[in-house]
Amino acid sequence: MARPVADSVETGAKPPPSEHRSPIFRSLTVVLSVVGGLFFGFLGLRIAEALADGDDGLIVVLYWTITPFGFTLFGALVAPFLLPPAITKVQEWGRSIRAAQLVLGSIGLIAGLLVGALLSPALFTLPGVGGSIAVFIVSCTMAALGIAVMASREEEFAGVLERYFPGTYIAGSPSHFVVVDTSAIIDGRIADIVATGFIQSKLIVPRFVLHELRHIADSSDSARRTRGRRGLEVLSRLQKEAPSSVIIYDEDFPDTNDVDAKLLLLCQKLTAPILTNDFNLNRVAEVEGVSVLNVNRLANAVKTVILPGEDMPIKVIQEGKEAGQGVGFLDDGTMVVVEDGKRHLNEELIVTVSRVIQTAAGRMIFAQSKTD
Repeated sequence: MARPVADSVETGAKPPPSEHRSPIFRSLTVVLSVVGGLFFGFLGLRIAEALADGDDGLIVVLYWTITPFGFTLFGALVAPFLLPPAITKVQEWGRSIRAAQLVLGSIGLIAGLLVGALLSPALFTLPGVGGSIAVFIVSCTMAALGIAVMASREEEFAGVLERYFPGTYIAGSPSHFVVVDTSAIIDGRIADIVATGFIQSKLIVPRFVLHELRHIADSSDSARRTRGRRGLEVLSRLQKEAPSSVIIYDEDFPDTNDVDAKLLLLCQKLTAPILTNDFNLNRVAEVEGVSVLNVNRLANAVKTVILPGEDMPIKVIQEGKEAGQGVGFLDDGTMVVVEDGKRHLNEELIVTVSRVIQTAAGRMIFAQSKTD
C-alpha cells in the first residue's frame, strides 16, 4: 500500500566513512581473523594427524605443534585480505537480485534438497562409490531445478501479493512501473495523464525524490518554495485519486549524493523507464540506456495537426514582436502569429495557415487573415 507523504526532510545522505576507519570494518577484520585461524588451524590438525601417523619421538611433537600453529597463523593473517573482496562481490550480486526472486529461489533450493534427501536412501544402495556420487549429483540437480522452477513463477507470486496486499510488491517487468523524477511531479500534468487512464503502470516515487521535493518546498526562495509545494500537492492528489498506482520506494544509493544518478541507478536495477521533463537528465538517461518518458514530447505529440493552407478561427489577444503582427493561441496553447493582425486585437478571425515551425519550446503557426 502506498505510504503517506513524509513530513520530515533529509537534505542528503552523507558519504560513508572510509572503511578503514570504520569500527564495523575493524570488527569485521577481527572476526575474519578468528574464523580464518580456526578453519586453517583445524585443517592443520588434520594434516598433522596424517603426517604423524606411524612416526614417534621428536618428529611427532613437531608435527603436532608447528603444523597447526603455522596453519592457524596463516589463516588469521590471510583471511581478512582474501574474504572481504569476495563478500563484497556476493553483496553486489545479492543486491542485483529482486527480493521476490531471492525468496522464491531459496524456497526452490530447500524443496530440491528435500527431494534429494528423500531419494538418498535408495541411491545409497548402489554398489561402490556410485551411491555417494549419485546422491551428490541428484541433490545438486534437484536443487537447481527447484531454484529455476520457483524463480520462474515470480509473476504469479507478484499477482498473489498484489491481490491481498496492494502496492507491497514491485514486479520486474518494465510495463509494470515507471520511475518518476522531481521535475515531472512539479510539472503537474502527470496527475491529469494518470486520471485519463493512459498510464496503466504503477508510479515509483523514490524516497530521495520525496526528500528533494520537501527540501524545495522549504526553500527560502519564494519561486522554488512555490514549485516544491505544488509538487507535493500533485503527489498528494495522485495518492488520493489512485492510491494503488503510487508507490513510495525506500531503497537508496548511499554511494552517491546526486539525485539524478540515483534515479538512473534505480531505473537500471528495476529495468524501468524514467518519467522526466529535465532536459539534461533526459540526455544522460539515453546515454545510459534508460528509456525516457517525457511529458513535453507527449504534449507535442497529441497536439492537433495543422497543415499549411488550412483555415481556422483564432482570436487575436495581443501584439506580436514584429510590426503589425497579432498573436492568438489555440486550445492546446500553440501560438498563432497573424500577419497584419494587430489592427484586429480582441477580434476573432478566420485565418489561413501559411507555415508551421517546430521549435524546442513547441510549435509556432504563422497565418494570414482571410478578412483582409
